[in-house]
Amino acid sequence: MPARKDLFSRALSLDPERLHFAAHSHHLWPDASFDAQVRAWVEANRFADRKWDLVFGDVIPEAQAHVARELRLPTLDTVVFAPNTHDFLLRIFSGVERKPARILSTDGEFHSFRRQGERWEEAGEAIVTRVPLHPFGTFDERFLEAARSGDYDLIVISHVFFKTGQVFGRLKELADLSKPAGPWVVIDGYHGFMAIPTDLSAIADKVFYVTGGYKYAMTGEGASMLHAPDGFCPRPVITGWFAEFGNLQGPPEGVRYRGDAGRFWGATFDPSPLYRFNAVRRLLDQVGLTTADIAAHSNALARRLQEAVASGSAGRLSEAELINPVSGDGDRARFLAFRHPEAQAWRKRLLEDNVVTDVRDDTIRFGFGLYQDEGDLARLITACRRAL
Repeated sequence: MPARKDLFSRALSLDPERLHFAAHSHHLWPDASFDAQVRAWVEANRFADRKWDLVFGDVIPEAQAHVARELRLPTLDTVVFAPNTHDFLLRIFSGVERKPARILSTDGEFHSFRRQGERWEEAGEAIVTRVPLHPFGTFDERFLEAARSGDYDLIVISHVFFKTGQVFGRLKELADLSKPAGPWVVIDGYHGFMAIPTDLSAIADKVFYVTGGYKYAMTGEGASMLHAPDGFCPRPVITGWFAEFGNLQGPPEGVRYRGDAGRFWGATFDPSPLYRFNAVRRLLDQVGLTTADIAAHSNALARRLQEAVASGSAGRLSEAELINPVSGDGDRARFLAFRHPEAQAWRKRLLEDNVVTDVRDDTIRFGFGLYQDEGDLARLITACRRAL
């Protein structure tokens, strides 16, 4: 499949010489999102006080439908939105009645959970058990063993790990442990959503799934999404006033909640990211591109870079450990992760050459997307050979 630079003409024209190989970090926005942003402004001012009728009547249901179709969810009303995934973590955690809460997780979660988990521990509100990602080959089995043998309230795990690109392949078995009384399984899908085809239909009634539009959904900030299974965490303690509109359940004399995922709504938010998300999804439908198509294009570029590194054509990248090599046709992260003590310095040198990558500690990552082609990859390989 060829690159689709034509869909990103506005973003690419702002810095034509830049090589942006951080699509896994801050994906460039398609042209359709610009028009959607303008539409959000126009409709906010045209409808003014009636704007929220439009947002909740049209914009949100369309966004719910896009998420449900992408994840193969059986219904739309398990999907709700917030400005970031951290908001959802707080609301889910607040519904755990036992304190300190017992949490099982890993040493490779993104900082929104890593930092918050450490702070909960400091405050005596949680006891967190972290299963090491290394060695990768045994991680899935080790994590399942820990989940089966412990008494946990929450189990928090990434579908695709943000630093290493490792894919957790035992979601069904993990979901089988989830119960409304606990433990609740929370899947961080940020590096899986619209990065790899994801079918939650068999486990949608058992797991929470959080993700957002900042990366592979090409939507930018502010459009985070939660799938919340019915019967799990029916009354989060941290709650916003939008959660009291709709079909309410609970004691008449107490705080009542919507019976669907709307129980996790917060308060007033900026709806323009959802306009952008809807526009991007409509665009992909119009041009006939699926997540599988985009993943195949990205994986082909990743394989080409991997081959260049192995041959020594990409400079000192050959000295690094490639954590997540391309092999076979299975699901994989949309980036290559190289571990090396000089990763931070390498990123700096590439940036000085107007090549954008991403670094996490000792790991430099190269991410791939629709707006990169073979010519861009050849320039990247040359830049690595020159700068590293």
